[in-house]
Amino acid sequence: MANETRARKPKIRSSIREDAINVPNLLTMARVVMIPLVLWLIADGTPAACFWAAMVYMVTAITDALDGWLARRMGLISILGKFLDPLADKLLVMASLVWLAYLGRLPLPGVIAVIIMESRELGVTALRTIALSEGVVMAAGQGGKEKTALQMVAILLLIVYHPYQINFGFTTLWVDMGQVGLAMLYLSLFFAITSAGEYIKLFVEAVEAKEHRLAEESEAEE
Repeated sequence: MANETRARKPKIRSSIREDAINVPNLLTMARVVMIPLVLWLIADGTPAACFWAAMVYMVTAITDALDGWLARRMGLISILGKFLDPLADKLLVMASLVWLAYLGRLPLPGVIAVIIMESRELGVTALRTIALSEGVVMAAGQGGKEKTALQMVAILLLIVYHPYQINFGFTTLWVDMGQVGLAMLYLSLFFAITSAGEYIKLFVEAVEAKEHRLAEESEAEE
């Protein structure tokens, strides 16, 4: 019974075509396909449309967790999946933030925060790609995970945007979802900057460790 609960070992796929039609990768691709729908609903601007945009966005966030779990559980971890999953995440986040800024839902400081975060994403992706080409895997740190969680919630609230009356039991308050989302966006910016520093540190340490190892191997050969 214990063996049945363990994740299956990754299977060796014979082709990219087979990888493209496995369940986890289909979920990832569905996440990309849903991005235009989210943007279209946001652009409508009505409370109802914004609500449904938030619901679709939540579904995409759930599939983000589900596809990775299924890939590990079903032994369907693939190179295509490792490429598509982070790409789909970045497309969803970047497209949503840029679209919200374009529609004027963000003040100037919010637009600047988006520019910084988008630049950070591109920079970190470049660092991880270079590191991977050198055989070094840079896993996401705690700061990066906190940034992602705050960013996802911030975008969700910015999509809802309109004020809602919330009953807390002992009192009822009107909550401006757009303002709360903006505050969380600024908070995620802090973690974006600090986690970027962590990635740079990891990258430098990995490069130095590799150069040191190569130097030792060269000396040993001599």
